[in-house]
Amino acid sequence: MALHLHYSRRALRFNFPARTSRGALTEHVAWYLHLTDAARPGLLALGEAAPLAGLSPDYRPDFEARLQQLCADFNARRYAEADPALAEELLEPEWPALRFGLEAALLDWRGGARRQLFDNAFSRGEAGLPINGLVWMGDADFMRAQIEKKLTEGFRCLKLKIGGIDFAAELALLRLIRAVAGPAELVLRVDANGAFGPDEAPERLARLAEFELHSIEQPIRAGQWAALAALARTAPVPLALDEELIGVTDLARQQELLRTVRPPYIVLKPTLLGGLAATARWIAQAEALGIGWWMTSALESNVGLNAISQFTAQYPVGDMAQGLGTGQLYHNNLAAPLQVRGGQLHYQPAGTWEQPA
Repeated sequence: MALHLHYSRRALRFNFPARTSRGALTEHVAWYLHLTDAARPGLLALGEAAPLAGLSPDYRPDFEARLQQLCADFNARRYAEADPALAEELLEPEWPALRFGLEAALLDWRGGARRQLFDNAFSRGEAGLPINGLVWMGDADFMRAQIEKKLTEGFRCLKLKIGGIDFAAELALLRLIRAVAGPAELVLRVDANGAFGPDEAPERLARLAEFELHSIEQPIRAGQWAALAALARTAPVPLALDEELIGVTDLARQQELLRTVRPPYIVLKPTLLGGLAATARWIAQAEALGIGWWMTSALESNVGLNAISQFTAQYPVGDMAQGLGTGQLYHNNLAAPLQVRGGQLHYQPAGTWEQPA
């Protein structure tokens, strides 16, 4: 009896070009880690490693070669038990997406290869997770159409990507939203993806404050801790660190970052941070300092989204909207019993999962 690791690949195609601060994406490649055991035919556990272009440290040409080596190393050791800690034991920190994928596959196997990685109200289908409606960057008409759709679908929290079009046009879109729904009815978040320069950021944040925003993610590019700390102290809009966390894997360095900047929030993406255990360490440090957090997908397909969502539900998130509404982005996503209803993500454990080829 020994676990066997292999993989498959799927090019996920967006329903529309996903405009990001790093250009337009038309597809996103997901690598599925398959865990099986010849002594237990019919059981298949899955994890997803989907490094994101422009952000993931392991989005690199030798990714598949490292994945092949991982499978060879794993299979040579003939593991009889699924220990999620093997992800960090077998993979260096510079392979965060692979760590997340292997960790999730091992958790899935441990849970009976049923895509139930954790036992909580969400994974049992008893409660949903509040999520924000994501509005992609694009021209004003494109963004306006998305906003109207999300409001119609009952979202209580919207997140807008800004910094991609004229700032005045973005302010006009925010004004349009607030004319329809005030802060009591709708929480508004924005994500600048580091689009502002340190010198212009204070003035732009002052103008954004008119709309009573919940927060702004990464207003200036990562690596400028002193400038971020100054903004966090004085900005009229609460800051949330996002890209700033990527690649900061040393515990002491993580503590230094949080203590230096003291942001009101951090945004957590397990694919970019090295998995669920690594994300849990960020949460523990943030909560010890009174820093809030929420979880966000890094455009994973439903396999990765399910793992992140079930992990998130291990925490008492209350009404804090999570960034986990990305399952409808692709027209060839892996079919899964995940549904978005009334601004919440739900999981139906008795539902059917498509198996990747």
